[in-house]
Amino acid sequence: MKNKFKILLVHKFHRLTGGADVFYFEVGRVLKEHGHEVAYFSTEHDENSSEGRLFTVENPDYSVGSVIAKLSAFSKVVYSKKNKELMLRAIEEFEPDVIHAFAVHVHLTPSVLEAAKIKCVPVVMSCNDYKHICPNYKLYDGNEICESCKGGKFYNAILKSCCHSSLSYSLASSIEAYTHERKKIYSKYINKYLFASEFMLNKTKDFWGGDFEAGILKNPFDATKYHPKYGGEYGLYFGRIIGEKGVKELVLAASTIEVPIKIVGDGPDLEAARRLAADIGADNVEFTGALWGEELDMILMRAAFVIVPSLWHENFPYVIFQAFAFGKPVLGSNRGGIPELVGNNSRGLIFDPNDQSEFSKKLVEMFSQVPRVIEMGKSARDYVVREFADEVFYSTLIEHYRSVLD
Repeated sequence: MKNKFKILLVHKFHRLTGGADVFYFEVGRVLKEHGHEVAYFSTEHDENSSEGRLFTVENPDYSVGSVIAKLSAFSKVVYSKKNKELMLRAIEEFEPDVIHAFAVHVHLTPSVLEAAKIKCVPVVMSCNDYKHICPNYKLYDGNEICESCKGGKFYNAILKSCCHSSLSYSLASSIEAYTHERKKIYSKYINKYLFASEFMLNKTKDFWGGDFEAGILKNPFDATKYHPKYGGEYGLYFGRIIGEKGVKELVLAASTIEVPIKIVGDGPDLEAARRLAADIGADNVEFTGALWGEELDMILMRAAFVIVPSLWHENFPYVIFQAFAFGKPVLGSNRGGIPELVGNNSRGLIFDPNDQSEFSKKLVEMFSQVPRVIEMGKSARDYVVREFADEVFYSTLIEHYRSVLD
């Protein structure tokens, strides 16, 4: 078997909107640095990156126009024959050895995977969320962890209106899930699934059973670009401020103690979180708004630890990698892949975000036990440098590609 491959990376966005897009671009970067030929298949957009050879399809818009126009557009975001044809052309032109798919729903649709099957090109798919088993991506209904759609009971998404808190979105997402199940998208067109966390792999097995090829591919992260600083002055949350991220729970837990907390970020629940802090007298909580680049780095360097209080089953949050790279341990919720990263009290502490008393106690513990927290920060830094280096990631990635080519 040849040593250098042609890889077509397939993802709904060719621009940075979140962690999944970072992962998509990082895979391409590492492959190219090791001599492989890479092309991309994504949607058109004015803000698309100029990175690499790009095949595009039209960006769908199913939110405007008459009811009939919306229904017609909706059918195309469940399964697009046009995108399938464009994918067939891209495969014919680029002739990839392997197709590596990421998020394809709605914007591309799984029809692009059927094109790969027709052309006999093996497909590996990286799952960065739970869309393959949950219509709303999160296994979280807006109030609590939810597995109501397990066993193909996708109608529960309609009953709960859990997709964007909208009945119409939830109806559309349920129809989408039933359509993909009927077409056997996940069993017929994907040769191997890749998960960043053991949690997501095991949760998928719980939903589907174990009869599918799967493996672990942890996200690459170059921690050597960051300079660690151990110890600090406050606990830090940074990220999007939205319900499932647990910022409300953080404010409530902080209000009963004297640990200084900084909250960096923006989002739909920012003003509600600020009002809550004012109403309950959480004067130790400071909201900075969104910060990026050097401003965020300076805030991170002065933090004693980073808080990740997610209420939903986050997969592998990039904020944890950033925290570890700066030598900051993490106080993380017992959700998703977070405990795997934080470790058994070696790189931080784990807590139940719905238990305000436990949350408050862990905040005090992380702030007051300075020597221990510094040691956890050193362990965190060593861990991210050792386990997520490019060479480690590349070796694992190529083994997965070889397994489907074999």
